Amino acid sequence: MSHSKISHKNSSPVIAIVVGEHSGDTLGEGLILALKKIYPDAKFIGIGGPRMKAIGFESLFVMDELSVMGIFEVLGRLRRLLYIRKSLFEYFAKNKPDVFIGIDAPDFNITLEQRLKNQNIKTVHYVSPSVWAWREKRVFKIAKATNLVLSLLPFEKAFYDRHQIPCTFVGHSLADDIPMVSDKKTARKALNLPEECKVLALMPGSRGGELSRLVAPFLATAEQLYKQAVKNKQKLIFVVPMISEKRAEQFKELQKIHSPQLPVTIIINDTQTVMAASDCLLMASGTVALEAALIKRPMVVCYKFNPLTYHLFKGFVKLKWFSLPNLLANKALVPELLQKEVTVENILPLVYDRLYQDQTELNEEFIHIHQTLKQNASEKAASAIVELISS
Repeated sequence: MSHSKISHKNSSPVIAIVVGEHSGDTLGEGLILALKKIYPDAKFIGIGGPRMKAIGFESLFVMDELSVMGIFEVLGRLRRLLYIRKSLFEYFAKNKPDVFIGIDAPDFNITLEQRLKNQNIKTVHYVSPSVWAWREKRVFKIAKATNLVLSLLPFEKAFYDRHQIPCTFVGHSLADDIPMVSDKKTARKALNLPEECKVLALMPGSRGGELSRLVAPFLATAEQLYKQAVKNKQKLIFVVPMISEKRAEQFKELQKIHSPQLPVTIIINDTQTVMAASDCLLMASGTVALEAALIKRPMVVCYKFNPLTYHLFKGFVKLKWFSLPNLLANKALVPELLQKEVTVENILPLVYDRLYQDQTELNEEFIHIHQTLKQNASEKAASAIVELISS
């Protein structure tokens, strides 16, 4: 990493940002565009993904190196991750930015934020880690590490207020980007899917580990549904949105093993259109469940951890629910299955009901969630950061 010494005045601040995965890259892109309206000459540097780089962000390392989940997956990459973090710290300690913003990736970013804050650099953490859910003690570390937390969800702000930690609720940029009504007909036309049939989206996750654990039960469920549909002379098709060619290849390999005969359509990099085109979504937990709620489609949410990771952490978690729609509504809006519950026997009736039942009531709940989160997140985040820089 050889880079010229940073020089700056406040009209053209240097803004350091580190993101660890695609959802962070999207948030980073929105934030940079909003900050550029205020500081047209600002310099943005750190670690970013393709969207951020496309608008002039300078990335010192490849973002994908940070995209690891689960304790055992991280262990294999630990030396490299520590090297990257140390390099970033040394670079920013020497070339002080006006503010450092860690977007998500809490295990990587919060330690880095704390070390930079000790160097008198203002730090922001954008996207609160789930401290309200597990490892609540982390809130004290966040207090030490940050000048400001930007939270996407209203109940997070309430949690930080209780602990007297500066926090601004900015809403979720997905709620700004996704229209209030996602038209099924239009989406099907765009994807060349037939209008007169039921569409089930199979969404086993965007990370390799998730995929390897969820593809088999998802495909087995789809096979049962397909048999039922054929028997009842109903038309049912399966669509699989994948985040990249690499994940699509992994899915195809797994399908060859588990359900080689099942007709599925794989669509790369158009997840929101696939969701809008579907009648029901069978999915891995994550931000994608929030997207589904904003697109307003019924879903069944599943998650399976690496068994060892699950065994180690299950005692720490104190949550009634793990999917965002349920956490936001504070009730069981959508069915959730975790770990050993992820079986065909459990999934099948839940998906069947949601494919063939009226969803009016659920829709109203989803509209309420959408209205709560639609806050102009990027602009709100940018103005909170501008205030911090000028303070």
